[in-house]
Amino acid sequence: MQLNQVTLPSADVARGAAFYRRLGLRQIVANLPKYARFECPDGGSTLSLHHADRLLGPTGVVVYFECPDLDARVAALKQQGLEFDSDPVDQAWLWREAYLRDPDGNVVCLFWAGENRRNPPWRLAEQP
Repeated sequence: MQLNQVTLPSADVARGAAFYRRLGLRQIVANLPKYARFECPDGGSTLSLHHADRLLGPTGVVVYFECPDLDARVAALKQQGLEFDSDPVDQAWLWREAYLRDPDGNVVCLFWAGENRRNPPWRLAEQP
């Protein structure tokens, strides 16, 4: 099994689409004003926006995008006018993370973890 698609609610899909294109995703479907789908430049996973007449408020969901060039990417996005909730910070769980929100308030984390993403020192042993 492989996770390959996440759909986020959006009050304004066109506005949200512009945000995710600025992050570097490639838009592959534009069924505006109701739906848009994007492909990540690496790995083939997709993210979509689906129109919601009513947003439910903070959900606790965070969408993570892995960026080997995290610090440079955050700096470039800031120069483009995107506002971050936090600059890149080294976390205790060995990931370097920066947070921002899309126009609908969905939390987005740009991060770099390298080998620690899947193989942290505390990874559980393989089960028989």
